[in-house]
Amino acid sequence: MSGLQGVGLLLLLWGSACLLLPGLAQGALVISGGHEALQETRGAAISLQKRSTKVATVEVYSVKVDCTVTSRFAHTVTTSKALNKANFSQEIFFEVELPKTAFIVNFSMEIDGEVYVGEVKEKEKAKKQYEQAVSSGQTAGLVKASGRKMEKFSVSVNVAAESNVTFILTYEELLQRKLGQYEILTRLKPKQPVHEFQIVTNIYEPQGLSFVDAHATFLSNELLPLVEKTVTDNKAHISFSPTMEQQRECPGCEGTLIDGDFVIKYDVKRAKSFGDVQIVNGYFVHFFAPPDLPRVPKNVVFVIDRSGSMWGMKIKQTREALLAILEDLDEEDHFALIQFNDQIQPWRESLTKATKENVAEGMAYVRNIKDQGGTNINGGVLRGVEMLFKDRQEKKLPERSVDMIILLTDGMPNAGETHLPTIQTNVHSAIGGNMSMFCLGFGKDVDYSFLDVMSKQNNGVARRIFEGSDAAVQLQGFYQEVASPLLSEVDLRYTDNAVDSLTTNHYTQLYNGSEIVVAGRLTDNDLDNFMVEVFGQGFEEDFKVQGQASAVDWDVMYPNEEYIFGDFTERLWAYLTIQQLLEQSKTGSPDDKANATAKALQMSLEYSFVTTLTSMVVTKPETEDGPGSPLVADKLTEDQRQQSERMSHRYAPPSFAAYPASHTYLVDGDPHFLIELPDRHDALCFNIDDEPGTIFNLVRDPTQGILVNGQTIGDKKIAPGGKINTYFGRFGVAHQTLGVRLEVSTKDITVLQDGTQVKLLWSDSASVKGPKMDLFLTKDRSLTVSLKDSVKFVILLHKVWAKHPYHQDYLGFYTLDSHLLSPSVHGLLGQFYHGIEYEVSDLRPGEVTEKPDATMYVKGQELNVTRGWQRDFRRDVKNGENVPCWFVHSNGTGLIDGDATDYVVSGLFKRV
Repeated sequence: MSGLQGVGLLLLLWGSACLLLPGLAQGALVISGGHEALQETRGAAISLQKRSTKVATVEVYSVKVDCTVTSRFAHTVTTSKALNKANFSQEIFFEVELPKTAFIVNFSMEIDGEVYVGEVKEKEKAKKQYEQAVSSGQTAGLVKASGRKMEKFSVSVNVAAESNVTFILTYEELLQRKLGQYEILTRLKPKQPVHEFQIVTNIYEPQGLSFVDAHATFLSNELLPLVEKTVTDNKAHISFSPTMEQQRECPGCEGTLIDGDFVIKYDVKRAKSFGDVQIVNGYFVHFFAPPDLPRVPKNVVFVIDRSGSMWGMKIKQTREALLAILEDLDEEDHFALIQFNDQIQPWRESLTKATKENVAEGMAYVRNIKDQGGTNINGGVLRGVEMLFKDRQEKKLPERSVDMIILLTDGMPNAGETHLPTIQTNVHSAIGGNMSMFCLGFGKDVDYSFLDVMSKQNNGVARRIFEGSDAAVQLQGFYQEVASPLLSEVDLRYTDNAVDSLTTNHYTQLYNGSEIVVAGRLTDNDLDNFMVEVFGQGFEEDFKVQGQASAVDWDVMYPNEEYIFGDFTERLWAYLTIQQLLEQSKTGSPDDKANATAKALQMSLEYSFVTTLTSMVVTKPETEDGPGSPLVADKLTEDQRQQSERMSHRYAPPSFAAYPASHTYLVDGDPHFLIELPDRHDALCFNIDDEPGTIFNLVRDPTQGILVNGQTIGDKKIAPGGKINTYFGRFGVAHQTLGVRLEVSTKDITVLQDGTQVKLLWSDSASVKGPKMDLFLTKDRSLTVSLKDSVKFVILLHKVWAKHPYHQDYLGFYTLDSHLLSPSVHGLLGQFYHGIEYEVSDLRPGEVTEKPDATMYVKGQELNVTRGWQRDFRRDVKNGENVPCWFVHSNGTGLIDGDATDYVVSGLFKRV
């Protein structure tokens, strides 16, 4: 490839905008961005000159999302077109966030009339292509964790000069009814106005629509009227198509208002019958969610982990959620509370009827739950099972009622029985199919696979509770889904010899607001002989309905409509069958697991679904550099998503390659030093207080010639009754061996290399790729710096309202990759780069209830430390993310070598 090897620009669909320029010829340093662009003309010596960036443009022409829902089965097509207007080739990225429950069914790229189509293959067969792509440095297509409900599909492709590319991604999912509604979620983050922007959703529900609601997190008063909604009895059309000017944050602004989730919620009308049956092309689907059934009383045992790892926010949010849940119990319900750490502590020896008085006493008990000790999951759960069985035998519980156990835990068992398979066997044997068990896994460190299998073995489900300010709401939301059982032991039966290949047709419970879905294949086309029966146990009597199914005449119900897939019942059946087979592959005997896996794989390939057993493979076009490389899109399991979140270590890098899990060292705020230790699931922190203008040495490696110093600034003035706060306002970075010097302030960034100086503004977006140093500047947010064969770090810009009476802009410094530095590295942060040994014991109450004290043994000293939080701003530069840490008092005395004043230097590039 001649000239520029490529300009990477994230196609502005979902995800953050990314600008990346690989180098020119060998030895070149390239800077491009909104402020200025520089390049070497020839040779190994670096010669920098200005160049207009207007030629290096990718025009995003259109972004379209087209979703069609037919009887709850959603088929979504996302299309985006872009034009490379530059006179050189460019790398263009495409990202889409899709629901975790969806299966990708197709991906294609059209480049200058040539179409490249994906093919679904067995994952193991695609593995070699994937490894080849990664090892050669190619950007493989990825599906990776992207939050609670979504996962991200990413791909890049090289596009020749003045050429265009069209990306098309198609995925399908069966919408699940929760709390009385279905939800269609589309995540939109285009980052700048787009020429043609359109969301279109068409919903076809032969049962009839009871309500349809559309909203978005980003809708302003100006954008709200642009959401067009037309609803008839059994069809809804929703569209949103703002012009470029309507998308802008303000007239002439480059920013866009479109940033967030577009959500459609709806439900269907329901008659008092055996439900709704849809029959098309020899396949049927049966939806069952009868209205107006009386709820069945429940007997619920809450088994609550109160081990030491639940300290702080987790236990606080658990208490908040339990208080709200107890308040919502019906008076006919019975409940029990069992706390466990290494000991088992029930509130009472039997379940208690949920009278107002008993609930009030239970709430008082919950308010006093404290965290400490180990984790005996086996003992806590078995005590709950024993309590339910005992009360059943003694007839203390209503005969027609539902028994359930809800386990909440955040960690691994480390007391009592700790072998996970043994715990699963013990619980499964004790329950014996007589009750349902729900496992709520709190946080990133919980073994979700263990909880998932244990739930499925016992007629329940597991749910991850994500750490965050809304964890209590998540707990309440899950509880509400199972809070009102309507029927138990539900059987859906069909005429013998009329159907085969049935999906699961027996369900232990039906909960209010949910829905049972059964699909199958017809063996007899005589629909006059297709009888449906539903049996279940209700509150006061057995439930039984039956009737004859009949096919809807789609042409009559929806005249002049062209369906994008007339075989939706078959694809819905296949989707549901594969989902259930994948679940079955986790439990049962080895033979059962193997058979379920083999069948799921065979159907995934037959119906072109990207599942956890298959991959989508696309061979990218050839370039001047060589033959086309494969991209591989995989589907993640919940375990893999969890592992991905752990590995990403709360930071998404500007490129698609994830950093390895490693220790992270940072200083941010006023100023807080934080050493994150993911291998210990822990962190250490301390503050340094001094006068504004003081320059501290953060990192120095005399062997490699690396130096990082930071100068503090203060508030504009002291707030009434307050004190002067200090922050870092300037950083100096020098690499003597490479001949690189970098000065970063809150205003600009100055790069000095081999006698040539370049200045960038924080208002730029720019990229640098050179033989000695790479820079990646995100406008008004962050600067990522990689020094060749040594260290990688990020400097964050915290912007403060210019007219704020006290505070001003400041910087944060984050070391991401330091393992290549020499053993002689030191400094306030550098001394921790090669690890630190410490032990913590004697946990005890501190001055603040939520912040216990403890004794730390470190560097031959005994320190009093306090459990607290510091904030990591890499993912959210505005609010930050709380990181629990052991706080070392008195400017880190005892943790750092010497005294804080030992690290003070006289200039930004001076050595100690």
